[in-house]
Amino acid sequence: MTEFDFDAVVVGAGAVGLACGRALSKRGLTVLVLEKAPHIGQGVSSRNSEVIHGGLYYPSGSLKARLCVEGRRALYAYLDSHKIDHRKCGKLVVATQEDEVVLIERIFEQAVTNGVEGLAHLSGAQARALEPELTAHAALLSPESGIFASHDYMLSLQGEIEDAGGSVVVSTPFERAEPLPGGGFRITAGGERGASLTARLLVTAPGLGAQDVAASIEGFPVDRIPAGHFGKGVYFRLMGKAPFDRLIYPPPIPGALGTHYRKDLGGQAVFGPDLEYVATEDYSVDPAKAEGFAAYIRRFSPGLPDGALTPDYAGIRPKLHGPGEPQPDFQLDGVEVHGLVGLMALFGIESPGLTSSLAIGEAVADRLLT
Repeated sequence: MTEFDFDAVVVGAGAVGLACGRALSKRGLTVLVLEKAPHIGQGVSSRNSEVIHGGLYYPSGSLKARLCVEGRRALYAYLDSHKIDHRKCGKLVVATQEDEVVLIERIFEQAVTNGVEGLAHLSGAQARALEPELTAHAALLSPESGIFASHDYMLSLQGEIEDAGGSVVVSTPFERAEPLPGGGFRITAGGERGASLTARLLVTAPGLGAQDVAASIEGFPVDRIPAGHFGKGVYFRLMGKAPFDRLIYPPPIPGALGTHYRKDLGGQAVFGPDLEYVATEDYSVDPAKAEGFAAYIRRFSPGLPDGALTPDYAGIRPKLHGPGEPQPDFQLDGVEVHGLVGLMALFGIESPGLTSSLAIGEAVADRLLT
């Protein structure tokens, strides 16, 4: 029997990669997580809304629908047991004008199908009773939605991997992998800690780099690598008192959930993200966007003062669809897709990937080990 340096190597130390490493470690495997950045969680996982999604929107039977609900339930339990800061503040999806009420009804029906708990229809008056500064013709209340300290969560996942005897190494980019004749992979990593090593199992969860990593695996069929797109979203912070306690979401826009509101764990109001397709990883925030943001926000928060928004940060989502195209599901591609035994390649892990991360990790481990 071949002896491997590790039972499993995971590429990418964001929330999903670390959750995969944790799930494999829990099953008694020796795990190495490779991360090209100097710190864990510096990519998609650190540039988002830190929202715990209820699972409202996703098509019936999709991975997003199932893994978001499973992952959200597991995540709250994890955050409680590990004493990680979070707040189950609830979310209002609001119809800001009469013709959006039917959209709210459709979301409610889909959320019920997806098994989301505690949902409630609210009239505009009922919504304003909860959030007096809100404009709404009607709303959907999702009490299971919330926010959390995502970096503390990722540090905890890293700690569990290391406590189980595994390693998370940063500044060590994945360069290539080749299948070995008797099974497993030879993996080459770069950087100052560059090395060649072997592993029985390989999981690729590098977010924006998913396509490039797949193309660097010998024998991975080119026609099985989905086209990737960078969906940039920027955030603006409100200078002043946060107007709402709950998350406030308008109906989704094509390809994304749209510009929404949250009160972060520090008590400040943040709005975003929007959606703009870009060709490169550009994390700048154009201050000129503030005016358009303000006009959009006043649809549900008419009391927003002039000049109250300040540029905050930007994130880029690893999308599998371009402008005007339907939003596809997560891809957790195993041997049945690419033909490489022992490999799980993850593509398009955008929202609700953070919420779903524990469930994604369990699904990946189950498929590799059964």
